[in-house]
Amino acid sequence: MRDALEKYQVWLYLTAILAGMAVGWAWPVVTTSFETLLWPVLGVLLYATFTQVPLTHLGTAFRDGRFNLALVLGNFIIMPGIVWLLLLMAPPDPAIRLGILLVLLVPCTDWFISFTHLGGGDSARAIAASPILLMLQIVMLPLYLWLFLGEDMVSANLTGHLLPVFFGLILTPLLLAWLTEKAVDKKPAFTGFVQALGWLPVPVLTLVVFLIAASQISLVLETGRMLPLLLLIFSAYLVAAALVGRLLSMAFHLPGARGRTLAFSFGTRNSFVVLPFAIALPDLWATAVVVIVFQSLVELFGMTAYLKWLPALFGTKESSS
Repeated sequence: MRDALEKYQVWLYLTAILAGMAVGWAWPVVTTSFETLLWPVLGVLLYATFTQVPLTHLGTAFRDGRFNLALVLGNFIIMPGIVWLLLLMAPPDPAIRLGILLVLLVPCTDWFISFTHLGGGDSARAIAASPILLMLQIVMLPLYLWLFLGEDMVSANLTGHLLPVFFGLILTPLLLAWLTEKAVDKKPAFTGFVQALGWLPVPVLTLVVFLIAASQISLVLETGRMLPLLLLIFSAYLVAAALVGRLLSMAFHLPGARGRTLAFSFGTRNSFVVLPFAIALPDLWATAVVVIVFQSLVELFGMTAYLKWLPALFGTKESSS
């Protein structure tokens, strides 16, 4: 049942966006409170998602050095280089460019695992590697934004807006998730609670996109003219991610399931983690929110294509080590 929920989640999000736009259009007075409601819902989403990342078992993530080296090289060096190239296609609007950067520079740690499992990848390695991906992206994202935005980041005081969100809405759920996992290690009776939390990300994210669509209806409509170009950029990113996964799997001798895992990691992004950053910015940057939500939808359709494409691209034969 949970696999089916994750497999068809894109349709839930699309339905939520359309329903939210309808509600926001018909009852704009009602939706004024949705932005305030969005923050606790995002907190629940991040907490539930972080509890599914094995934060207390970071040591086990380093056992397959060859796989992890390829994973880190692809996610934090090669793919950011591709993002820089794709940014050349982006419109000059700073908010749109920021949204692209926020969402494409951070690897996913949740539905990356789900799609790896559905696509015949190595889900055990995906689970083990997820703490590495999460910790590295927390460290690397500020550096990436400084490198890509430079003076724009300083002049707009983006750091001043992003830091409170980072400490309040990212680190707090992360710490609570770590404490929850420690409790499970000491008292296995809590395992059922964590498993129950695993059902929350899809329905809670559905609620998040509904609240955004309802409260930002005018912004969604204004951004509509940019969506075809964004679709091209995000689709090109997905194709590049699969090809980089294939090249690195060959270079590091990681065929079959491990190679597909690389491609799923490079293709999936942590949109829900960076979403609070975009929401916290002044109205001048509000379009970044729509860009991030739109990318997540493109990505989910792309993952559906990956499920059919990657087995043919990588084959099924595994190496012996």
